[in-house]
Amino acid sequence: MAVSTVNISFQEDLLGQIDRIAKNEARTRSELIREAARMYIERKKKWESIFAYGESLSSKYKFTEDDVNKEIQKYRKEKK
Repeated sequence: MAVSTVNISFQEDLLGQIDRIAKNEARTRSELIREAARMYIERKKKWESIFAYGESLSSKYKFTEDDVNKEIQKYRKEKK
């Protein structure tokens, strides 16, 4: 796998937090930032998948955003 070096600017307080966590977990700053980037990308893909699923259901059953909001409000009232 090819590796590229990237220069990133951080505010000092954020960099301090990154360094403390990396030290506590016995890893390098780069390892921590790589994992954070991977986790962000995975989470973003999951949310995109969730939204795509919701859009496919709304198209299939002709739900509108207003319909969904009404159902949420109805559910919340029932749970009180």
